[in-house]
Amino acid sequence: MTGGRSRVPRSVIALFCTVLQVCLGTVYAWSFFQTMLVRDVGWTFSQTAAAFSITIFTLGVSAAVAGQALPRLGPRFLAVTGSVLFSAGYLLASLALSMDAIWLFYLGYGVIGGAGIGMGYVTPVATAAKWYPDRKGLVTGIVVMGFGVGAFLLSKGLAPFLVVRAAGDLQVVFLWLGIFFACVLVPCSLVLSDPPEGAPPGERRAPAAKPPPAKAEPTAPYLRTTQFGIMWTVFFFNIAAGISVISFQSELLQEVWGLADPSIDPAKLAEYGATLIAVSSLCNGVGRLFWGLLSDRLGRVSVFRILLASQMVVFGVLMTESNPWIFSALVCYVLLCFGGGFATMPSFIVDVFGSKNMSKVYGTVLTAWSAAGIIGPMYVGYLKDTYPDRAVMYCFLIGIMMLGAGYVFSYLLDDSRLRLGPPTMEATLRRYGVVGKG
Repeated sequence: MTGGRSRVPRSVIALFCTVLQVCLGTVYAWSFFQTMLVRDVGWTFSQTAAAFSITIFTLGVSAAVAGQALPRLGPRFLAVTGSVLFSAGYLLASLALSMDAIWLFYLGYGVIGGAGIGMGYVTPVATAAKWYPDRKGLVTGIVVMGFGVGAFLLSKGLAPFLVVRAAGDLQVVFLWLGIFFACVLVPCSLVLSDPPEGAPPGERRAPAAKPPPAKAEPTAPYLRTTQFGIMWTVFFFNIAAGISVISFQSELLQEVWGLADPSIDPAKLAEYGATLIAVSSLCNGVGRLFWGLLSDRLGRVSVFRILLASQMVVFGVLMTESNPWIFSALVCYVLLCFGGGFATMPSFIVDVFGSKNMSKVYGTVLTAWSAAGIIGPMYVGYLKDTYPDRAVMYCFLIGIMMLGAGYVFSYLLDDSRLRLGPPTMEATLRRYGVVGKG
């Protein structure tokens, strides 16, 4: 099953790929619901953090599996399946809230919804790249940026609208979110397809006879290399630091603003928190373009070192920053760097492991996202429940330690091409420019 070949214009395919990413990226607006779940439902910060952690963990694992299965199952099947699961996750979360059953919330929003995001995450990027071989970097950058700005859609559009209409009833809010996403995602997914074989960019031809598939190069030896392990580790530390902030940014800002001006009512604080989610999500998206382009000039390793080192300074300032405006600006920078890691890693993998191994290696390295999704939000939730007066300081202190570890490991990175066997004569000639790279 390949998902079919389509005569739909490639511009439409790119648009729908971006729409898919925007909707799936709304998961980063989780902190919008954080305070409401604690205040109205009665769950603890640790319990609500676990829901987000399960979602990100399942997302990363599902994305790794989807990356392996995409060539065999095709984009349409994975995109439709992911859309259905993502929407069903919200519907089950609504049922869980009506029953006050947190285990069902974990299963619905966390496991099922997270699996849907993972299936849908890799599909739009890979599909858009196939349709735009002449503008691969630009188009994939735009599509990936959609995932980064998805939180803006939810925090400043859908969620506030539904909260007002539902009079604050989260059960109703999650129900209508599930219905909305199903109505948008499933039709967009049905349009996705691979381009006709042999058609040049922008042209639509009848499918050509499919050549016999080349024997796939085994990926496992690459995944056992030290280089892969170091890349995974550096990626993990950058994500863990950033996602710890993402999971609680609204709550953290409300605390800072409440200390700066105790007279502000809770509704106004929630509005400030939603605004921070929206603006920081735009930074997350812009960072995926900015750092990706910068890595082409400075190199992948240099960019990762800049990301990690600069965030250590920012986290240090955030530990004691009491001005809510400066606090918000610094959080936005953290999100800029968070998106930058996701933008730089795919190109890094192509540089080191080659384009033929990219989808499988990148799918596997996304398990760092899963691990970070468990560690980051959970330690912040624990600190919020155990040390409510010092949680902000401790949160950023641990973040500095993780970023510092990532920075140290970055000096073990090498962006030169990895070769497992002895170099061939052709490869040697290409390396020294005797023959073209083709």
